[in-house]
Amino acid sequence: MRKYTAEFIGTALLVFFGCGTTVAAAALLGAMGMLAAAFCTLTVAAAFGLAVTVLTLAFGRISGGHLNPAVSVALCVSGGMSVRDCICYVIAQFLGSIGGAALLMAVVGGRTSLAANGYDSLSTFGCEMWVVALIEVLITFTLIWTVLTVREKKDFRPSQAVYTGLAVTMVYLFAYPFTGASANPARSLGPAVFQEGDALSQVWLFIAAPLAGALIAAVLHKLLTGEKKTDTAEPKERKRLLFGRKKADTESGQTENEPETDAAEEKEKEKEPAQAEENEKDHEPGETEENDSQEPENLSDAEEPVTEEQEEGLLNNKN
Repeated sequence: MRKYTAEFIGTALLVFFGCGTTVAAAALLGAMGMLAAAFCTLTVAAAFGLAVTVLTLAFGRISGGHLNPAVSVALCVSGGMSVRDCICYVIAQFLGSIGGAALLMAVVGGRTSLAANGYDSLSTFGCEMWVVALIEVLITFTLIWTVLTVREKKDFRPSQAVYTGLAVTMVYLFAYPFTGASANPARSLGPAVFQEGDALSQVWLFIAAPLAGALIAAVLHKLLTGEKKTDTAEPKERKRLLFGRKKADTESGQTENEPETDAAEEKEKEKEPAQAEENEKDHEPGETEENDSQEPENLSDAEEPVTEEQEEGLLNNKN
């Protein structure tokens, strides 16, 4: 829930500061003709670029700082987030956009437009619908490609906010005089809801075209970076295969040595009985001779019973 709340607040602030700067610049420079459009373009591009950078830094560690349904959809297609999170992010971003536009409406009090996007009469250069659609697809493609490139690692890094802000500044510098510069469906929806009229009837184009550009960028980026990853992974794959071969060789060497050791052990086991028999043969005769030599000694040493006649003979000899 914290992620969705962060996206809501971040998108609301983006619409408020970005569109608010556009409103202020148009009001201040309105009397200068085309020169006003030039200064207004610079001001709007800088405002949206700084707003995206600061707000992405502010909410990046909570939600990733998407602040744009096109970014969330592209990350979902490329595998950077789940479908459930993508849907919740998009809802939170659209609601945040409406909330930010409502806050801006309360500030300006309906005295001027809310910097809604549009074509024909709402375009500074009076561009037709298909021209506006093409421009929106191209600038969103460029922005999303940059976002996907700098977000290849899942962990949020402050440099991501800087690169994203620079990309927004670049595409807004080009697109603002033609389309009012969207590249963000949420940025278009909020102001159109309160500005009504042609802005509300044309807002569908500024939702569909950026999403189309985001999908094209996500698919192509996935295909190209997929090939790149396989190329860069080639040395690792070779190392893994080489290591596997070495491991297999060592295991085969061990298995080859195992029969040799088994045969040696069997030979030693066969030798043991033979050595034992030889030892028995070597030691048995000596032992029997010793026993034989000991037997007479034992017999000689043994005391024989003395008969009466022998006793008498001994007595006579003594006398």
